[in-house]
Amino acid sequence: MKVVVIGGGAAGLMAAATAAENGHSVTVIERNPRPARKVMITGKGRCNVTNRCDVTTCIANIPRNGRFLYSALSRFEPQALMAWLEERGLPLKTERGNRVFPVSDKAVDVVDCLVNAAKRADVRFLQGRVVKLQLMDGVCGGVVLEDGTVLCGDSVIVCTGGKSYPVTGSTGDGYMLAEQAGHTIVTPRPSLVPLETVEYWPCELQGLSLKNITLTATDTKTKKAIYAETGEMLFTHYGVSGPLVLSASAHMGEMTQGRYALSIDLKPGRTAEQLDARLVREFAENANVDFVNALGTLLPRKLIPAMVRLSGIPAHTKCHSITREKRMAFAQLLKNLTMTVADFRPIEEAVVTSGGVDVKQVDTRTMASKLVSGLYFAGEVLDVDGYTGGFNLQIAFATGHAAGEAQ
Repeated sequence: MKVVVIGGGAAGLMAAATAAENGHSVTVIERNPRPARKVMITGKGRCNVTNRCDVTTCIANIPRNGRFLYSALSRFEPQALMAWLEERGLPLKTERGNRVFPVSDKAVDVVDCLVNAAKRADVRFLQGRVVKLQLMDGVCGGVVLEDGTVLCGDSVIVCTGGKSYPVTGSTGDGYMLAEQAGHTIVTPRPSLVPLETVEYWPCELQGLSLKNITLTATDTKTKKAIYAETGEMLFTHYGVSGPLVLSASAHMGEMTQGRYALSIDLKPGRTAEQLDARLVREFAENANVDFVNALGTLLPRKLIPAMVRLSGIPAHTKCHSITREKRMAFAQLLKNLTMTVADFRPIEEAVVTSGGVDVKQVDTRTMASKLVSGLYFAGEVLDVDGYTGGFNLQIAFATGHAAGEAQ
């Protein structure tokens, strides 16, 4: 059986290796000179390959159509993926939050493992861009490349990714191909993406990283908190980024300016009362010191000017002159530093794409199209996406494995 895989990323390489190991003749068509460019840059170049958890926990971390993946994940859960990689020469380790990385901390080793597994199974690699599916009487029988080359196959697996990080080759081609076959595309939008803020003061703090803070995202329309977690975030020239912000963005739906608000608790280990008690001590010890100069043990140096300005307390007010009301309001500010979300950053900057091929038109077990025989989808091209922590690569590997096994 001849299998054509479009896209040499995580899903495509897994689908190709799996199908080839099962005895099929497989060709991977990849736009880039080297496969898996996006895998190379994941996890800050370390590649968080999966999350060491059970299927139920995995699905709980996939907010968009997680139940669709139950069958694929049950048959290729994180532990099965880990065993697959280690059996093919990639030692793994588990870190905080059950995040799994290669022992070497090098994403290139993950790429090499996948490519070598495919090559050992005699997968053929062809550089090019697919622009058209060969469709006739409800059957997909191959693909047409940009240069006019026609490649015939008994089945075609579309693993082209989404629209995030287009420099890696993810430019939305899979959506075009799916539409040729009559599939519905759920409008792609960014997920796990930095956020722009209405306020300018976060931009003034560009480069400042906050650790061990709690970030809460609220939907101002429903007045409900949609996300709250403790960890790390980063201020940028446009607003905010970092792990907490990316995760918060995955909980946000249709974006309009002001729809979502962010709140930072700079001191999550203390209640407002405990924090006020500390301020009483700090101000007493620095009674004749200017307010702006008394905060060095409480806040990062770069954050102090913005906090002073937001507090409404003149910077050079002596600490002994600060009223109880002003002091308590400052404690509240430390516990609830708020920002308004203006917009997502462009989809090109997103870690993953939300939206894609409507999963209602895809078989949950095999990833086969319900509309066209011989056509399959795997990875980010599907309308599924998860939170940070290795869940999105697990989706890619599990759906790629399911599509490869179905050949």
